[in-house]
Amino acid sequence: MDLQQIKYFLALADELHFWKTAEKVHITQSALSRQIQALESDLGIQLFERNKRNVKLTPAGQFLKEKWTRELTEINYIHQFARQIHLGENGTIRIAHPDSISGSLIPDIVSRISQTFPKLQIELVQVLYENQQEFLSNYKLDLVITRDKNEAKGIRFEKIYTDNLALVVPDAHRFRTAKDLSKEQLANQKFILPVKDEGSSYNSLIQQMFESLDIEPDVYLHSEFGSTIIALVRKGFGIAILPDSYIDHEIPGVRFIRLPFKTDLYLSWRVDDNNPVLANILKLIRGI
Repeated sequence: MDLQQIKYFLALADELHFWKTAEKVHITQSALSRQIQALESDLGIQLFERNKRNVKLTPAGQFLKEKWTRELTEINYIHQFARQIHLGENGTIRIAHPDSISGSLIPDIVSRISQTFPKLQIELVQVLYENQQEFLSNYKLDLVITRDKNEAKGIRFEKIYTDNLALVVPDAHRFRTAKDLSKEQLANQKFILPVKDEGSSYNSLIQQMFESLDIEPDVYLHSEFGSTIIALVRKGFGIAILPDSYIDHEIPGVRFIRLPFKTDLYLSWRVDDNNPVLANILKLIRGI
């Protein structure tokens, strides 16, 4: 017994006519008859009652028609699902991203993915910098969007976007524009900055910015998450340096002053990952 014999049986069970069924399934009538006889022999069950005028199902045949119809529908669905996975149209993609693009690039990325691959499941997570490489290597993540270059062995990265750094101040702060930012004024401010991660190119960029301004910042608070930093700024605990993409979060009580310093966004993924889902998503994100 094989799947094709079951398909022949179900076709005959619908038509109850050998000649019409044979024509429908594109085989000869004698070949169809042999297939049904072989199926009955394998099962040890008579499936049809036949005479020169009529073909009808036996009670056992009727039972198998109902059961196999449901099973075949499920099998066809499984095969279709497998084809979609093979083509990168189904399954799950796990993407880590920085908090800063939650209100800007991430909605655009999700929109593109959901419109192009509506059956694809998307998991969005935020991961500490020191865990990104480990999670990629251990298949806990498929793709990382980060402000840091990941030059580790087995990881590939490429730049996809550039935005500016911005000074974040409370609405009532006297700093209004970039022209207000003198070395002397900035030196008197308390800063809230990201956690210092060794090897982080983003942290190095912030340090380079302060060095170019010849400022040693008075830093008394650090946080891994930009949303927390902004909340602290709003409460008057200090000012901060963050990517200006946070503007899209539309957070009340703070003002962003764009600075002439660029910060890049990178895609990182496993070099040896041949998952078609990942390949499709990379094409979409690169096009943003």
